[in-house]
Amino acid sequence: MDQHEGELICVGHILGAQGVKGWVRVFSNTSPRENIVSYSPWFIERGSELRKVAVKGRRQGKNVIASLDGVGDRNEAENLTGCQIFIDPQQLPQLQAGEYYWSDLVGMTVETLQGELLGEIASMMETGADDVMVLKGERERLIPFAVDQIVREVDLDNRRLVVDWSPEY
Repeated sequence: MDQHEGELICVGHILGAQGVKGWVRVFSNTSPRENIVSYSPWFIERGSELRKVAVKGRRQGKNVIASLDGVGDRNEAENLTGCQIFIDPQQLPQLQAGEYYWSDLVGMTVETLQGELLGEIASMMETGADDVMVLKGERERLIPFAVDQIVREVDLDNRRLVVDWSPEY
């Protein structure tokens, strides 16, 4: 999930229309993926416009489908293909100590235990075992987000993360 202008969080995007009654197929960045429909309302970004819509939906096989207020037919749904879906951060549940939302991590500076700068977290990806940080710097690095084993310190206030990781990797 990415921050949008420091306020809203991107939680997915619309893949296309589903059926003829205006439902849409959704790519969800949430875990589990069907959680995206519990964050109503959504803010749909279309061009430079943000539109607030109430949503209901469900998981259908590997996909998530959703019905958006004001979208009543397939043509309207198709026009939303590719639109980003945002929510207000206050819609997210509070986390336990040591848990982080991806949107909190993206943009943080990452350095080694010795203080060597490795880069900035450009994005996160799910691999099954541990989530992986994608760092941009002098070169791209993929580092597992394994708290205590690799990730030694997460300083949200100073936007800094310390890892036990060799710059040679």
